[in-house]
Amino acid sequence: MTISEALDRDRVRKLFDLRSSYNALSGGDFREDPYPIWHRLREQAPVHPGVVHELTGYPGSAFFQGLPFEDRPHFSVFGFDACDAAFRDEELFASSPEPVDPTDETVSYTTSLLQMGGARHRRYRGLVQPSFVPAKAKWWIMNWIEEAVHALVDGFLDEGRAELNTDFCAAIPLLTITGSFGVPVEQALTIRESLSDPPKIVSILAPVVAARRESPQDDLISVLVEAELKDEDGVMHRLSDVEIYTFALLLLLAGSGTTWKQMGITLAALLQRPKALDAVRENRQLLRAAIEESLRWTPTDPMFSRHVTQDIDFYGVHLPRGAVAHLCIGAANRDPARWDRPDEFDIHRPLKRSLGFGGGPHICLGMHVARAEMTVGIGTLLDRLPNLRLDPAAEPPRVIGMYERGATEIPVVFG
Repeated sequence: MTISEALDRDRVRKLFDLRSSYNALSGGDFREDPYPIWHRLREQAPVHPGVVHELTGYPGSAFFQGLPFEDRPHFSVFGFDACDAAFRDEELFASSPEPVDPTDETVSYTTSLLQMGGARHRRYRGLVQPSFVPAKAKWWIMNWIEEAVHALVDGFLDEGRAELNTDFCAAIPLLTITGSFGVPVEQALTIRESLSDPPKIVSILAPVVAARRESPQDDLISVLVEAELKDEDGVMHRLSDVEIYTFALLLLLAGSGTTWKQMGITLAALLQRPKALDAVRENRQLLRAAIEESLRWTPTDPMFSRHVTQDIDFYGVHLPRGAVAHLCIGAANRDPARWDRPDEFDIHRPLKRSLGFGGGPHICLGMHVARAEMTVGIGTLLDRLPNLRLDPAAEPPRVIGMYERGATEIPVVFG
């Protein structure tokens, strides 16, 4: 059975369509362009009392990291300098309301690397950081990314048309991260469906972890199994099964939940701008610029939250201890104080650091793998699909969603 045959397209579309009930909690049904409102809010002040989706005018409830915490005051940050400062200061802006204990026997996202702070975060991040540095990109590409990308293209190459967002972009990161765990393709979608059911994922990973303890392989679970951590007393020890499962949960959530949307946003932006697409086709060095511009122009996760640890005056607003600060990187990445013509998607724009992958000590661990997935994926499409273009008979893609933004269907024809 090929990779394309093992992936049920209907299941993929249900899981990865932002408009489906599976993604409703993050505001997947939001169809408006939030940027005019975010521009107005940022012009008024870099920091506002309130929650991003409420300030944007979204009428429903939407949840993401840092929400709901109904008993705490909430503030939203829209300026680049203010967001950048909050990301960098983890003492004042903590990633979790309370210190987390990674040795807790409960497998949960709330005890993962994402919620750790200080020395503990640095120790645990250091265990896997070597597998995610730029020099390791080739390891990911050769072992998992290239195989998945070419197998997916093989599945529609003879059809002359395809839907690239869910049938291509969504599958690549999922197959990459589950492949790096040693999980067969047939179980990849089950794992994605079970992100809200950690015990189910543990039941799939447990035999893999046990096997790697007996006989390590060239994969990410083996890296976690063999990693040695120095505790607060200076004693070295290996990760427990629970710690490995918690690491894996975080990597699954991040690896299969964000890159596909950013790849879709990048593809849609290029396909809707034929001159830019032609420029990238002729000069592949511009593909990196297109990806970085996409991360600036429309980051797929436009908001991250931090918990205020002390009473502070922050960019003209008093933030009490215990408040939640929502860092709207979508607005920050279009701050005209940092970028000229910030609403334009311009692949020739001088490269300047954005907050597309966050910032500070918690900057995205897998950002170099994500860049490799997008580079190989889009580059392979341009290599193998001649005259790739949007299907003129279909509805063009649109970017939708509140706290998880992504493209609708990307229907294309080629040949």
